Amino acid sequence: MKRRNITNNITNNKILIVDGDEGVLEILKLMLAEYDCIPAKDGETAIELYTKFKPALVLTEIVLPKMDGVEVTRKILKIDPDAKIVGVTAFGSKLGKALLEAGAVELIDKPFRKEELLKIVNKHLKAKKVVRAGRDLNPRPTDLSEGS
Repeated sequence: MKRRNITNNITNNKILIVDGDEGVLEILKLMLAEYDCIPAKDGETAIELYTKFKPALVLTEIVLPKMDGVEVTRKILKIDPDAKIVGVTAFGSKLGKALLEAGAVELIDKPFRKEELLKIVNKHLKAKKVVRAGRDLNPRPTDLSEGS
């Protein structure tokens, strides 16, 4: 049975992965090999890389060096209110609520299976594509007046 590559229909398949543990970053990159993964080892670097690359999705640990995942989420959403951020953490039961309140769209608890991660990633990448397509088809009223 031939597997189809679901990333063909996704224009921006960049995923920013943020974790202070290099081993976890490597595992996530392997699990997400069909995507263009941008690793960040701390919160400050995550903000810089988000601004530079504008990835379609951010996967962030909550407990990070320099700036925690909650603050990373707030800052990224200030830069881009449409950003999709998923918490990937072993601390979901204790700290997950704060990440969701900061604007993350979902949490995935470590440890997890590759299939579970891919299901969540694909769901949010498809949702982001639909939002972008909807904007292209339905310009805001201010967009209509610019050409006048």
